[in-house]
Amino acid sequence: MSAATIVLMWEARAVEGRGGELLEWARARSAELSREPARRELLRAPQDRVLVMTWWEGASYADDLPELPEPDAALITRPVHRWRFEAVG
Repeated sequence: MSAATIVLMWEARAVEGRGGELLEWARARSAELSREPARRELLRAPQDRVLVMTWWEGASYADDLPELPEPDAALITRPVHRWRFEAVG
């Protein structure tokens, strides 16, 4: 694939009542990525879920892009879900 915009999605569900803590953890980790994405959004949803989306301009689908790590297992109810998308215009 040629250079495009790749969007990485990272989603985790916190242990009940710890959604704010997970959100702050994700905010801090997304600020520490090895390079700056073109765009970044943090979102939250019911059930203490947190979503982080990062946009990477000029990337290809197979590129090695900086991603958020797994939080401490005591903070989440299940493994993190990760998706990679190519923006289409």
